[in-house]
Amino acid sequence: MSKPGQLVLVTLRKMIASGELAAGERLMEIPTAERFGVSRMPVRMAFRTLEQEGLLVRFGGRGFQVRSVSADDIAGAVEVRGVLEGLAARQAAERGLSHEAQEALQRCLVEGDQLFGKGFVTEEDLQAYHDLNMRFHQVIVEASHNPAIADALARNDHLPFASVTALAVDRHDLAREYRRFNYAHMQHHSVFDALVSRQGARAEAIMREHANATLRYAETFGAATADARMKVILPSA
Repeated sequence: MSKPGQLVLVTLRKMIASGELAAGERLMEIPTAERFGVSRMPVRMAFRTLEQEGLLVRFGGRGFQVRSVSADDIAGAVEVRGVLEGLAARQAAERGLSHEAQEALQRCLVEGDQLFGKGFVTEEDLQAYHDLNMRFHQVIVEASHNPAIADALARNDHLPFASVTALAVDRHDLAREYRRFNYAHMQHHSVFDALVSRQGARAEAIMREHANATLRYAETFGAATADARMKVILPSA
């Protein structure tokens, strides 16, 4: 997806998560394109992605509507992802990583270390993290050599905020985002250690925590209320 498309996608996802775009609100291509100062194509691609993620539904063939999403919906979908990715990690550890898989995971760790090593992040850094995070998770699923896991994850990805690619970023608090994503990256290091050590149970436990930690980011980093917690349920790990 183009950079304008990514900007529209991430911003709309955050607006839905925070409630700025309320359930039932209608979205049309032209007004949304004008709002973001982009052409219709990036908006169209963003809408399609959000529809696939279960955040938008088509409305009368002339646009989309924000889908009603509850905390239980999100929690359930993220928990299922944790179970599936945990199983993938356990099976990958028990089988042993191939040389290619180990190198691919190491590259993701090195890239992440470079992003977070300077002690802050930019929006561009977080987009780079989105890409390496997606690769990291994909390698683990593929290393399980269990196609049923990938199939089940693909179905689960259509539920709201369940996909590992469903990043939403608060551009107004990048210091907090640094803490959030750096924490997730440190978990990547831990699961990699478990994988190369062939510790299946440990790898599974870390990956399940890695997914479910997204439900506790607000608590971890100081948000005080349940409403605030919902605003940062942004599966990104």
